Amino acid sequence: MKIYGFLLSIVLVAGLGACDSANEATGTSHADKVFYASKIYTVDEANPIVDAVAVKNGRIVFVGSDAEAQGFIGETTEVVDLGSAIMFPGFTDGHAHLLGIGRREATLNLEGTASIDEVRRKVADALQDIGVGEVLYGRGWIETHWPEARFLTKHDIDDLSPNNPVVLTRADGHALVANTQALNLVGIGKNTVSVDGGEIHHDDNGEPNGLLIDNAQFELLAMVSKQNDGQNEKSFEMAGEVYGAYGWTGIHNMSVNPSDVSTIERLADKGQLGLRVYNSIDMSSAGALNNIAVSRLLNDGPRQSRNGQVITRAIKIYLDGALGSRGAALLAPYSDAPHTSGLMRSQKSDVMPILKEALRVGIQINTHAIGDRGNRILLNWYEEAFAAVPKGERTIAEPRWRDEHSQIVSPDDIPRFVALGIIPSMQPSHAIGDLFFAPSRLGAERLEGAYAWQSMLDAGSILVGGTDAPVERGDPRIEFYAAVARMWLDGSYEDSWHREEAVSRENALKMFTLWPAYASFQEGNLGSIEVGKFADFTVFSSDIMTIPYQEILQIKTVMTVIEGEVVYSSPESVLN
Repeated sequence: MKIYGFLLSIVLVAGLGACDSANEATGTSHADKVFYASKIYTVDEANPIVDAVAVKNGRIVFVGSDAEAQGFIGETTEVVDLGSAIMFPGFTDGHAHLLGIGRREATLNLEGTASIDEVRRKVADALQDIGVGEVLYGRGWIETHWPEARFLTKHDIDDLSPNNPVVLTRADGHALVANTQALNLVGIGKNTVSVDGGEIHHDDNGEPNGLLIDNAQFELLAMVSKQNDGQNEKSFEMAGEVYGAYGWTGIHNMSVNPSDVSTIERLADKGQLGLRVYNSIDMSSAGALNNIAVSRLLNDGPRQSRNGQVITRAIKIYLDGALGSRGAALLAPYSDAPHTSGLMRSQKSDVMPILKEALRVGIQINTHAIGDRGNRILLNWYEEAFAAVPKGERTIAEPRWRDEHSQIVSPDDIPRFVALGIIPSMQPSHAIGDLFFAPSRLGAERLEGAYAWQSMLDAGSILVGGTDAPVERGDPRIEFYAAVARMWLDGSYEDSWHREEAVSRENALKMFTLWPAYASFQEGNLGSIEVGKFADFTVFSSDIMTIPYQEILQIKTVMTVIEGEVVYSSPESVLN
C-alpha cells in the first residue's frame, strides 16, 4: 500500500477474478491506476460527469462508471479513492511568469502592503539581512488602497538605504521605483532621456524621482538579474512546487528569457519541475540576445523537452504598458491624467517582419495589449500580416495567435477577434483588482469594453484564463471566483463593475482547461478527461461548479496529477 501525504490510501487490488473475466470479455488491459471520486467533471460534452477514470502509461484508457471501471483493475493496479473530493481536468494557467513566481518566494514580497510607511518598514528590515553594496529587490507594491494615494518615489526609501541599491517593482511589473544608489549605478540622471516605450518620472527639481515605467526599467532589471545569476534553476523548482500545491498542472509561461529554456527543459526531464510548461520567448527584454533567439526559433521551429512536458513554440511581444501605471495605450487621454494617453512599447517596422515569418513557419505570436488603442493596433497588425501571408503560404493555416490581456477593448473591435481568429487571453483577477481604479483612469463609457469576458464569448470567441502571476497571486480559486462572481474577495462590488460580464461556471472551467489546451495546440492531448488524452487531473475538496461563490475561495487542493503521477497531495484530510 502506498500513502500520498496523510490523505489518500492507495489500495493494491489483487486476485479479482471477476475483473480478469471482464478484461477477457472486453479485450481491455489492466490499468496502472484507477481513480474514483464522488464526482468527476470531464469537460467532454458527450460524457460530462463520471465516477471513475483509468490510466495506463500516463494516458486515460477509460472514463465512466464505478462498475465499468472494475474491468480495468488487475493485480498491480493502484486504486485511488478520492472519497468526497471532486476531480477536474488538469487546470492550466494560461498566462503567468514562471521565473517571477519562483523569485517571489526568495525576494522581498511587498504584496498586501497597506501604506508607504509599511513599505519603508519592510525595506528597512530586509536591509538588515544583506551585505553592503548588495542589491535589495522586492516586488508587489500597489498604491491603489494606500492612504497616501500616490506612487512610490526614491525619496521614500533613500534615507533607509545609503549603502545599497534598492529596486522595488510595482505589482503589475510595468513600473518600478529605484533609490538614488541604484539610479547612479546605471547612469540615470537629470539629463537622461526616456527610451522609446518607457518613461522616467521627475520631481519638482527636474531630477529623476526613481519611478520608471515600462521600457525605462530595463537597465535596472538587468542589474537585478545579474545579481541573481545562478539562482534561476532553484527559482523554477520553487515555482513548480508552489503551482503544484495550488492544483495547476500546466502553465503558459510568458516573456521567457531564451537562455532559460534549456534550464526549464532539463528540470522537467529530471522530474524536478512537476508542471507542464508552454513557453513564449520574450522578444524585447534582453535586446540582441532575444533577437538572435527569435531568429533561431523562426529558423528551427518549435522545440520540446525529451519528456514532452516543456514546449517552446511562441514569441511574446509587448505593444503597450499597464493601466495602473498609465502605460496602457488608449484611444483617448486618461480621464485622471489628460496629458497622456499611454505609450507604445513596440514599433511596427520591428514587429511586422517577425509576424510574417512566424506565419510562414508555424510559430505562434502572443502579444501583450491592454489599452483600447493597443488592442486595436494589435488587431490591425495581425490582420495586415494575415493578408500578406495567405493560408497557402503558411505551415499552419489557422495560427491561433493570441492577444494577451485584451483588457480594454472598444466594443466595435470585439467582433474582430472572431473574424480574424485571434484568441483573447484574459486574467479574471485583473478585473476585480483593477476595477477599484479603472473608473478613474477610463471614465464610465470605456468601462463598457473593459474586462469584457461575456461579450467576447457572445461574439464567438473562446477565452484563455490566466493569472499573470506574480502580478497576481496565481491562485486558481481566486481566478475561478473572479470569473464567475466578478466581485471583490469579500463579496463587495461597485455598480460600475459591469457584472453582466461574469461568465458561467461551465465556461470558467473551460477557460482553465480545454481552451488553454486549444490555444497551445494541445487539445488532442490535454484539456478534458477523455480516452487517449494525458492523465492530468486537478482534485479539489469541494465542487466549485455548485457551491456558493464565497466558498470557492475556501476550498483545498487535494491532489495534482500529471500523466497519472501524483505531483502533489494534501497533508490535510478533507475526506468525509
